[in-house]
Amino acid sequence: MKRILFLCTNNSTLSQMAEAFLKRITFNRVDVYSAGIKPSPVHPIGIRVMKELGIDISKNRSKSVNEFYHDRFDYVITIDDDAREKSPTFQGSHTKIHKSLEDPADLKGSEADKLDSFRSTRDQIKDWLTDFAERYQLS
Repeated sequence: MKRILFLCTNNSTLSQMAEAFLKRITFNRVDVYSAGIKPSPVHPIGIRVMKELGIDISKNRSKSVNEFYHDRFDYVITIDDDAREKSPTFQGSHTKIHKSLEDPADLKGSEADKLDSFRSTRDQIKDWLTDFAERYQLS
């Protein structure tokens, strides 16, 4: 079974969404994990917009990349530029992939603006991972 780790700065939105989507897309035929360089709680708007698509991440917890330092993965995927720059080196051979996304949690503005940003990011991640799963024959 393939093992994939998604890394972002906080493990509060981007990597949480990516983990949940790839588990769904692959019907849990891939071991998928997520972590952050500086973990912070899973963002409530992220939970809300994922629930709109029937995916419940409300029980997820934010994890530190240090929890996975000694694990082996087939793919280590960074999802924001800061995570790419600060990602530790993992053991064993693996494919490194980077996807540069803006964290909607960083957006300042109205609640409606934030909600739109989270939905847009969610949809980008879903589309990207659908293509990723097909390209790497994971689905």
